[in-house]
Amino acid sequence: MDDLIRAGAVELTVRLARREGQPAELLDALAARIAAVDPQVNALPTLCLDRARAVRPVAPLHGLPVAVKDLSETRGVRTTHGSPIFADHIPDADDHVVERIEATGGAIYAKSNTPEFGAGAQTFNAVFGITRNPWNTALTPAGSSGGAAVALKTGMAWLAHGSDLGGSLRNPASFCGIVGLRPSVGRVPKGPAPDPWGSLSVEGPMARSVADVALFLDALAGPDPREAISLPAPATPFLAAAQAPRLPRRVAFSPDLGGLTPVDAEVAALTEAAARRLERLGVAVEVSSPDFTGAHACFQTLRALGFAVGHADKLRDHREKLKDDVIWNTEKGLALTGAEVAEALRSRGTIMARARAFFETYDLLLCPATIVPAFPVEQRFVTECAGVRFETYIDWLAIAYAITLTGHPALSLPCGFTAAGLPVGLQMVGRWQDEAGLLSHAAALEAELALDPAPIDPRPPATRSDR
Repeated sequence: MDDLIRAGAVELTVRLARREGQPAELLDALAARIAAVDPQVNALPTLCLDRARAVRPVAPLHGLPVAVKDLSETRGVRTTHGSPIFADHIPDADDHVVERIEATGGAIYAKSNTPEFGAGAQTFNAVFGITRNPWNTALTPAGSSGGAAVALKTGMAWLAHGSDLGGSLRNPASFCGIVGLRPSVGRVPKGPAPDPWGSLSVEGPMARSVADVALFLDALAGPDPREAISLPAPATPFLAAAQAPRLPRRVAFSPDLGGLTPVDAEVAALTEAAARRLERLGVAVEVSSPDFTGAHACFQTLRALGFAVGHADKLRDHREKLKDDVIWNTEKGLALTGAEVAEALRSRGTIMARARAFFETYDLLLCPATIVPAFPVEQRFVTECAGVRFETYIDWLAIAYAITLTGHPALSLPCGFTAAGLPVGLQMVGRWQDEAGLLSHAAALEAELALDPAPIDPRPPATRSDR
């Protein structure tokens, strides 16, 4: 594999800043890598290399190529949202996050595959088809930022943009063995949006290491006067925090968030073993969790409300082109009563208050990022785990969506491999709006675990993976 492809994003931006290389060289290397690899995994169905070559190489990214999720409008570039409704859609304007990436020196060269409108944590759609997990191409990379995670792990990206509502960034990070950060609401621009005040979905960075994620967060973060919720840029770069690893004093670990969800036994054991590694470094690790009573009904209601706001017009005008899951969620949202919405909002307020109180005691909450390892690519979603049957296609995501409800930043860190050689992610939840502390703590644990972040070639089912 080419040395450029194996290099980290931070290393490459340093080289670019010193004029020890040119963005064009990186784009050429990516083009060759994509041609060789993407037919096996289908992660980057749309390329826009000419657009990337025209970007001004300013700090902090200095012209480093960036892949953008196919849910974000990108001017002049086919943007399908994974839907037949938008199969030939060419936007005439950029989403705010796309503008931000290019304003901070990111060269957008590709759109990454995603399920239709990001619905469901399995990356497939009727426009581009299935995206496959590079550790075993018979399995799914999860979703909805599945194409982004696969591009990173196969060396077709150094940085990839993702989005996260109920784990859409954290799930594929876990399944593919890369790092994904769900930042605080308002940390990264996400508009224009049908509901400018919506606070469940966020845009966020994905990369192969904690430092690379921090670099990308520095490029993405900062205020935007057009956004209803917008946080100021930090006084100190997030990369500085990641490059100064700091151990937490006291952390909580819970395999299931206090019994909120079933968890595969192997996933629970691997994530607990990773958490216990902090004990060797002198950190107090206790089994504990905030109280997530009411989380299931709360999230289901608020998510359905979001689908009604975002997709009622599509249901009215293009029902025959929508997949069943989108129809179900949108109809559920349209059928909600005011009393149900009010109860969900009150419940979320209670969950947030409990989480804030919990973090008065603990620096971090640790738990699995997903409850199972990667599953067969033909399977639309997880129907059961540890003997528990799920009612809907999103029930298996509770360990991620419960954290979404708190509003706290959360990161999926690769923490080990199953007996079948599949990666597992540890979800690390930080204090309120404290991405810097979370990144610093994550970098410390990343160094202790010492897993290889290098990209891999896609592996067919019969290939045994190297850990």
